Amino acid sequence: MDLKEIQNLIKFVAKSGASEVKLETGDVKITIKTGSDEKETTIVQQVPMGNQMPQQMPVQQQAPAPAQENAPAPATEEKKPSEEDNSKYVTIKSPIIGTFYRKPSPDKPTFVEVGDSIKEGDVLCVIEAMKLFNEIESEVSGKIVKVLVDDASPVEFDQPLFLVDPS
Repeated sequence: MDLKEIQNLIKFVAKSGASEVKLETGDVKITIKTGSDEKETTIVQQVPMGNQMPQQMPVQQQAPAPAQENAPAPATEEKKPSEEDNSKYVTIKSPIIGTFYRKPSPDKPTFVEVGDSIKEGDVLCVIEAMKLFNEIESEVSGKIVKVLVDDASPVEFDQPLFLVDPS
């Protein structure tokens, strides 16, 4: 595997949103770890043959941040008031890691839409984890203000899913 193939792999992993990828082909092992605020790090390790010592060659590249560098400074200032507006809302977060689904099945309607009134115990979504579909129930009563995750997207533990206006 040459350097150009490794660079293409780094770009592909960065676009996929995966946090870590391990690849082993023949005598080459590659681990690519990405982070939102960190640089991507790729470690290429040759598998030792006989008495040879393993060689590690860290390759660091920073993936280009699309449209962030070109964004004017006032755009970030505009987001601050909306964040302050969100402080009056209750954030419903994911209790588990898995795949977020807004519908119980593809042919059924969504559990909730923006503007729907909900009460404590209403099912808001399901999260699939290890082939089990876990219903996520509301812990508050109110109105759905915003759905923060796209359907069929992976979610992390404690990731915000919905904004609810409790008033």
